[in-house]
Amino acid sequence: MSNTTETATDASHGATETAHGAVDAAHEAASGGLPQLDFSTFGNQIFWLALALIAIFFVLSKVALPRIASVLAERRGTITNDIAAAEDLKVKAQEAEEAYNQALADARVEAAKIVADAKADIQADLDVAIAKADADITAKAAESEAAIAEIRAGAEAAVKDVAKDTAKEIIAAMGGKADARSVTSAVTARMKG
Repeated sequence: MSNTTETATDASHGATETAHGAVDAAHEAASGGLPQLDFSTFGNQIFWLALALIAIFFVLSKVALPRIASVLAERRGTITNDIAAAEDLKVKAQEAEEAYNQALADARVEAAKIVADAKADIQADLDVAIAKADADITAKAAESEAAIAEIRAGAEAAVKDVAKDTAKEIIAAMGGKADARSVTSAVTARMKG
């Protein structure tokens, strides 16, 4: 009889397990297979959700957000420093441009001064050369005038001599005799006009 009792006990355990399986299947069918929609576990789910959100909040507020804030502050500082450096470079560039323009203007003034000095030197040299040339021309003209006057005087004397000789020869060829004094006075009178 013990065999029968064991068989009956085993059968009752099998029926109990089958019933539990049927109840679980019924719960799954009732919840649609999604455990988060099972109203009997909402209390547990809300507790674990709140606990997870609090843990995430503490992790974010103590670890992630301070790191992000420090990175943002570092970037803000770097940007501020870069903007300040850019402004300094801009001011230096403007000063360099002003210095360049001033140097260019000074160079132009200096070049104009050099050109004016060179023109003045050239004009002075030219004036000296012109004065020397004028003096040389005046001296040469005076020499030429003296030479011409000398040639004229020599030419007049030669013309007088030739005129006297010619007049004597003409008078002699015509058969007359003329004295030298009358021929000289006639030639002189004729040359005077």
